[in-house]
Amino acid sequence: MSEIWITSDTHFCHDRAFLYEPRGFHSIDEMNEEIIKRWNSMVGQDDIVYLLGDVMLNDNIKGTECLERLNGHIYIALGNHDTDSRVWNYLAAHNVVDVQLAYRFRYRKYHFYLSHYPTMTGNIEAESLRKVTINLFGHTHSKEKFYNDIPFMYNCALDAHNCYPVNLEQVIEDCRNKVEENRDESF
Repeated sequence: MSEIWITSDTHFCHDRAFLYEPRGFHSIDEMNEEIIKRWNSMVGQDDIVYLLGDVMLNDNIKGTECLERLNGHIYIALGNHDTDSRVWNYLAAHNVVDVQLAYRFRYRKYHFYLSHYPTMTGNIEAESLRKVTINLFGHTHSKEKFYNDIPFMYNCALDAHNCYPVNLEQVIEDCRNKVEENRDESF
């Protein structure tokens, strides 16, 4: 049975030390290869992956080659670095199913809104995680999984997950734990 994975901000070929050094790499080539390796160690060929923007920068040809080496059926939500010319490259990649500004879906009675940017989507006082729309996002390059400690704004970017994609089941578990943690802290 296929699984659902979420990630963001691969930044293939973005040759700036401020990006790859905080991720623990010495060069952009090392980062590109390790992201591909880590992704493919988790994601199967038939799995679904939502890649929430900023797929590549600088070298569109090499960036597209990196993208095409990734396992799974990939849905891309556009980020701030995803230009029109890059979108055409994404759509031509054999493993990319769709490219949109954002995605919205329901899974196991949970509601999700997937976007590159953190987006306030629900009432912070909601008693149940199933009564809000959970925003899955990237963009911030933060290592923190939750935006401003809000339990329904979950950072799926590589930076928050040691350069691995995160499984949707893990996202749900992390959000449930955060709801419980916040509930415990309020008493």
